[in-house]
Amino acid sequence: MDFVREELTRLKEEGLYTYIRTIESPQGPWVVIEGRKVLNLCSNNYLGLCDDVRLKSKAKKYIDLYGVGPGAVRTIAGTMSVHIELEKKLAAFKGTEAAILVQSGFCANLSAIPALVGKGDIIFSDELNHASIIDGCRLSRAEIIRYKHNDPEDLERALKEKEGVNCRKLVVTDGVFSMDGDMAPLPALVEVAEKYGAMIMVDDAHGEGVLGRSGRGIVDHFDLHGRVDIEVGTLSKAFGVMGGFVAGKEELIEYLRQKARPNLFSSALTVPDVAANIAAVEILEESGELVEKLWDNAFYFRARMGELGFDTGHTQTPITPVMVGEATLAKKLSLKLFEKNVFAQAIAFPTVPKGKARIRVMVSASHSREDLDYAVSAFAEAGKELGVIG
Repeated sequence: MDFVREELTRLKEEGLYTYIRTIESPQGPWVVIEGRKVLNLCSNNYLGLCDDVRLKSKAKKYIDLYGVGPGAVRTIAGTMSVHIELEKKLAAFKGTEAAILVQSGFCANLSAIPALVGKGDIIFSDELNHASIIDGCRLSRAEIIRYKHNDPEDLERALKEKEGVNCRKLVVTDGVFSMDGDMAPLPALVEVAEKYGAMIMVDDAHGEGVLGRSGRGIVDHFDLHGRVDIEVGTLSKAFGVMGGFVAGKEELIEYLRQKARPNLFSSALTVPDVAANIAAVEILEESGELVEKLWDNAFYFRARMGELGFDTGHTQTPITPVMVGEATLAKKLSLKLFEKNVFAQAIAFPTVPKGKARIRVMVSASHSREDLDYAVSAFAEAGKELGVIG
């Protein structure tokens, strides 16, 4: 086991070791870490729902009615009426015929991809797709062809080369890419997939609750309902809870209930998780106010950072990467910000390529304008102290 110690030492020496901080309070715009109240710029809690009283109330009510745990996998004795209730709400919210609920967004990709393609089939995957998509592709044992990031022309080239191969073909992409905040050119990708008879799947983890009408996602944003075969969603980000789902046609969901391994071999999502998610969907069905506030905050923060000379990349969403370059410098900037009571973690290799380390800022609808001004001021001071900006 010496290799374990050696690898940990190497990570620390190269500035790649991640020091994990523990939050001692509810998730929100400000959190308590090590007894200190700090401004939270790390969380995927886009809409501020993690500590929302409506989600907590629904969870408490459903615990009294149904208990806490499902006690089994969905296919034996773990499917409860609350699971069906949430699946119906998610399908209606997404504008699809049906949806299947699983334990996480990661599990949703592991559910869908290996069930749809296998050995002898071909997957066409964006080169910057999330690790859960990559792992789902590997588990399928299908041939994997990576096309250039957000490049429909390169995807068409790859599909054309395999046009004569008689097999299932799946095009898969993230909807929003979590490190850079850019969006997939979904209309063009759909057209190419349709042209060559390939299925198309989008992982909308960072689009749920962010894009489209009241956060219905990237398919709604581009008005592509009925043309995207498989929609994967995550409930641990904008929805503020935990869980994942796959949405699509009724036959697809019925098929996944029979074939998806996380559905067959892992216990169902807990009652309080399901209840809180139901409340989150109901909030978004009622109003798009939180989504609008999220975008207002994102535009404001990005503009202020740009005025200071920070490089925020080419983001198209509330995800704001503050580009630094080297991992060691990004780590130093993160530590310097924490000294100023701003919690903003560094992101470095292998999550992003070497030389492209950054502080990924995640503003939320729950941040006030004063919070954002405080963050900008801290970045300005820390950035000048470290030479990130002049």
